[in-house]
Amino acid sequence: MTIFGKRLSEYFAFAKPFVGLILVVGIARLALSLGGAPNSTARWLSITVVIWIGAVYYSIRVHTSGFGSYKHLLPIFVLQALAAQAIVVPAIILAIITRHDNIYSAPEFSFGGDGKTWLHVGAHLLLGTTVAPLINWLIGCLIMFATKKLTGRGKATNAPAHA
Repeated sequence: MTIFGKRLSEYFAFAKPFVGLILVVGIARLALSLGGAPNSTARWLSITVVIWIGAVYYSIRVHTSGFGSYKHLLPIFVLQALAAQAIVVPAIILAIITRHDNIYSAPEFSFGGDGKTWLHVGAHLLLGTTVAPLINWLIGCLIMFATKKLTGRGKATNAPAHA
């Protein structure tokens, strides 16, 4: 399968460090929560922070490495979102089934409401895999634009020389 002229495996290989880090942080956060650590402790491990650091990194790296352009950021951000939801959604379902909150279903992480709902799961499946990567992509495009301007790359190289 190709997306914007690149195989999905190419995107995954490029995005693997942060996709892996998202999975590690997400699982560690859940493990702390299920292990009885207070949410005030477990919250220090943040998938959102890792995703945003990754978004900034890839918004610069895609251009500077020659991997691609603006459109190539989107599949990377979708992969990050899918990794995050692969942890969050099952954790919310676990909370629904056990009727016991964890860090992903606690009211303080569910806009003050009960996070043990199928609506919450659906929101993560729908918004977490579509809207979130699009927001990251829009911001990533701005970062890439700034990167292109600051590095001087992307400008025409056949400008006349001054005598």
